Amino acid sequence: MSNIKQALQDRILVLDGAMGTMLQAYKFTEEDFRGDRFKDYPTPLQGNNDLLSITQPKAIKEIHAKYFEVGADIVETNTFSGTTIAMADYQMEDLVYELNYESAKIAKEVADEFTAKEPHKPRFVAGSIGPTNRTASMSPDVNDPGYRAVTFDELRIAYKQQVEALIDGGADLLLVETVFDTLNAKAALFAIEEVKEERGIDIPIMLSGTITDASGRTLSGQTAEAFLISVSHIPLLSVGFNCALGANLLQPHLEAIASKTDFAISAHPNAGLPNAFGEYDETPEEMGGQIEEYLKKNLINIIGGCCGTSPEHIRVIADIAAKYKPRTVIPAEAGIS
Repeated sequence: MSNIKQALQDRILVLDGAMGTMLQAYKFTEEDFRGDRFKDYPTPLQGNNDLLSITQPKAIKEIHAKYFEVGADIVETNTFSGTTIAMADYQMEDLVYELNYESAKIAKEVADEFTAKEPHKPRFVAGSIGPTNRTASMSPDVNDPGYRAVTFDELRIAYKQQVEALIDGGADLLLVETVFDTLNAKAALFAIEEVKEERGIDIPIMLSGTITDASGRTLSGQTAEAFLISVSHIPLLSVGFNCALGANLLQPHLEAIASKTDFAISAHPNAGLPNAFGEYDETPEEMGGQIEEYLKKNLINIIGGCCGTSPEHIRVIADIAAKYKPRTVIPAEAGIS
């Protein structure tokens, strides 16, 4: 933990870019997703990207290496949907531990290779913990507003299993990301604290919310500042935002929290907004220019990319970040009490 904390003091850390965008380029078929092991599995598996850590580990390893090669300090494990709740779509709940363990192990192997080559620039693995496909704060049924498709305890149990496997596989830190419902995130944070206490360990936690639209709120209704306040009781390494918006639209929300906390601030925005075909057109240079505005305004400690970003985007971002000092963290007593 002291290793990444020291690195944060020294420089702006660069997070990797999109995993899904990179995987699409491989054009994996249903048979590729299945591999030999799952060739007779009863449900369709194409689209279950987390499964590729088992059936196509070489591709996952290549993607991590490409991001490290262009300057990333931190790569995320291929585990965005790695809970029993999300894996229920594929009837693969029993595989959750293995999926997370193998994903973390692959990423850690690549990180260690790059750290050995460049000891002055240690590489880190963030265990990616996605929001699941259910929300604890809202009803999915407009005719029954009191109904919930998942409980806090169900989320806590699912996240705890994921967290244990990510740690066992070698994750250096945990990234609770794309948070659209803060209650879901609190279940994940509660599970992490449980594991830390049971194991007598301390593992850094990054938390990244999602501002869903022009209203400037998360899906569960919080402004950026309200989101920050509601999670500040947890000892976080960083707090920030990712996904949903491009870098320029995300900036005001980063400004809203950067002066109000002594946590590090992270951002990994999309490459602009999707076009009519759901694709992202923003070039690395366009995105880099917008992100440079963050750095000029002393907003950022950790920067990367989300949907639509590639190693080329991260290369440009890393080159720009290297020219700036990390955001100066204000003293705790001046922040939110």
